[in-house]
Amino acid sequence: MVFLEIMPQALSLMTDLFGNYVIQKFFEHGSASQIRELADQLSGHAIEVVELDQKTKMVKELDGHVMRCVRDQNGNHVILKCIECVPEDAIQFIVTTFYDQVVTLSTHPYGCRVILRVLEHCHEVKTQRIMMDEILQSVCVLAQDQYGNYVVQHVLECGKPHERAVVIKELTGQIVKMSQQKFASTVIDEC
Repeated sequence: MVFLEIMPQALSLMTDLFGNYVIQKFFEHGSASQIRELADQLSGHAIEVVELDQKTKMVKELDGHVMRCVRDQNGNHVILKCIECVPEDAIQFIVTTFYDQVVTLSTHPYGCRVILRVLEHCHEVKTQRIMMDEILQSVCVLAQDQYGNYVVQHVLECGKPHERAVVIKELTGQIVKMSQQKFASTVIDEC
């Protein structure tokens, strides 16, 4: 009976000074089905509302499992939220996992979203340089890929002038050919 009254307000209770204790007690003492229902209700919101020290602690649990999460249809959402909501210095171990894997991830259905999120949210100079260097070395391959083309489009839309210039230089001489390809044509449209 108590559970039925709490469920519709679970998210607001989780962030309430006193209500959060009620949610914690249900996680500790609730039935398996109650815990599952509560977790589903709060899924995707926990990292957004917990304190910084708790976020950092939660994120550390991913160490050694980052690439498996990125390639998983559900796990990639966890990595995306970490990149969005946790300070860059606390997720550096996540980002460095992608070094030397940028092109491979950019051509993966979930990996490409993660790479885009890193480009949008991680501003550390070394990270941006490493990510961009790998992307710019494979512009033509990425432009023709069903997922990689989104990464090249992002560089054209949001990259620094010299990065955009490198993309255009790499595509020069292949514009007509790429304009006739399904994925590359979207990149050419951005040029």
